[in-house]
Parts: sequence; C-alpha cells; structure tokens
Amino acid sequence: MQLGIIGLGRMGGNIARRLMLNGHTTVVYDRDEASRSALAKEGSTAVADLPALVAAMDKPRAIWVMLPAGEPTEETINVLSDLLDADDVIIDGGNTFYKDDVRRAQALTAKGLHYVDVGTSGGVWGLERGYCMMIGGEADVVTRLDPLFATLAPGMGSVERTKGRNSADDRAERGYIHAGPAGSGHFVKMIHNGIEYGMMQAFAEGFDILKQKNSENLPVEQRFDLNMADIAEVWRRGSVVSSWLLDLTADALATDPQLDAYSGAVADSGEGRWTIEAAMEQAVPVPVLSSALFARFRSRQKSSYADKMLSAMRFGFGGHKEGPK
Repeated sequence: MQLGIIGLGRMGGNIARRLMLNGHTTVVYDRDEASRSALAKEGSTAVADLPALVAAMDKPRAIWVMLPAGEPTEETINVLSDLLDADDVIIDGGNTFYKDDVRRAQALTAKGLHYVDVGTSGGVWGLERGYCMMIGGEADVVTRLDPLFATLAPGMGSVERTKGRNSADDRAERGYIHAGPAGSGHFVKMIHNGIEYGMMQAFAEGFDILKQKNSENLPVEQRFDLNMADIAEVWRRGSVVSSWLLDLTADALATDPQLDAYSGAVADSGEGRWTIEAAMEQAVPVPVLSSALFARFRSRQKSSYADKMLSAMRFGFGGHKEGPK
C-alpha cells in the first residue's frame, strides 16, 4: 500500500522505514532536504513540496502528517485540503489536541475528504518495536488503511495473551485499536500520556528517596550508600514494577549513575495539561496526574535527582530534549 508522509523527524522517518521494510511504498516530504535525501536513498519517493507529494500519489491518497501539534500541523492540513481530491484521507499521527481533530474532521468532510487521528506511542524505538496506535475516524476508512496500521503495530510478539479475553477483533492484541470517531484516538493517547507522567514521577521520586538515604541529615547507622543501577536492574527482573520505563531507567543508570548528563529541567509537551483539563471538564479527581504535571513546572526552577531521572526516561523513549531552565 502507498502512504504519503509529511515530517521525517524522530518518528516520521522511522514510520516510512518500517512500512518499506514490509513491502509498502512511501512518498515523503520534509522541509529539511537532508531528511528527504536520506529516505530517498532507502527507497522512498522524496519530493520538494506538498503539491509534488500530492501529484506523486495514486488515488485515493492517504497522507500521514507527523509534525508538532499546533500551527505546523494546522497549516499543513489546510494546504493539503485544497490540493486533495474527494475520498482522499489525511492522517494526523502527532500529538494534536482532540478537540482540534473534531473540528478538522467536520471541515474536511464538507470538502469530501476523510480525517483520521492516530495517537502514536513508540518513540524512537518504533522502527524496531513497532508503534502502539489509538485511532479515531470513520470505521470504513480505518478499515481501508488497516494494512498500514497492521504493519506499523508491534504485533502479538512474545507478550502473554490476557487470560479470559474473548474478542472477535484482535487488533488490540496486535497493538492498535479503532477507538471511535474523529478525536477519540488522540483523546485516548492524551490520557495515556497523562498516566505516563504519573508513572514516571513515581519512579523518579522513589529513586530520589533511595539516593538520599546516604544523607548527612540521618544518623550514621541509618545511612545506606545504595547502588541505583543495581536496584533498577533487580526490579526489572520479576518485580511487580517492572516496565519499559524501568528498563529505560536501568539503561540510563548503567552508564551514568549520577545522571550528570541531565540538568533535570523537565519539559511537558502538552498532553499532560490537556489531560488535567479533561479531568476538570468531567469532574474526575486526578491528584497523582496533577502533581506529576506540577512537578515538571517546578523542575524548571530548581532541579533534583528525581528531575534528572525524569529527563533520562524522556530521552530514553522519545529522544526528548530537556526544557528551558
């Protein structure tokens, strides 16, 4: 199947590569010529602008926009909407606010176009591991695009099947779902990222307590000089808190136990804030998620070992740079 991809950054480029490795074809565009050239050498058809991308594709077209949420994505979709033909599909795979998806879908439907929002998790490891995807849009359009999603997803792999699960639709087990109408995919991904904030904060605070157990403020007999790397490693193996986040923590600590490479100024990319806003709209109490978001704000004023650990985890799964101090 053919897919157009706009935005060849940390995830967009690897989405193209994973598809091509499994027999699909890609037409790609990025403002950065070096990114376009790199994909062209690997088999993509690289183009110099959006009109050229549309012209190079077979109908009905499917074009995946993988750009930062907000104005870059908004402007690109507006331009595409005037270039495409009826029954073409625009896919937003970034971290767009779900209410923007609802608005866009309505506007594009009026033009005879389709809109699909894909909450995409997998970060810089997606090429190897696959991408967990939460998809919103018309059911028949999502079904049309299923060969692409099935290729990008991790598949069942070695993950043990859930006991008692009985569903005729095995897409969730293969790492992707059709969540519902336009906006639902990004809404589910938004809450996923809010939960991620809380999980990361819990690990960071716990390791900070372990790190400070050798504090001069404690009686000598109560001071323990604990090995952070060993603790992370042993917890990975059979512990109830084992997870990919813990794997990334262990990786960071193995090479930099003091986390000196990180300032600890932790950025937030928007989803955490939107999660709290949704909770307020729905009157759902979320004290853990709220505290995790506010801890990131505080990290930009004065950083701790816990903040450095958050930065290390964010860099590990997504290649995210630290926020401004």
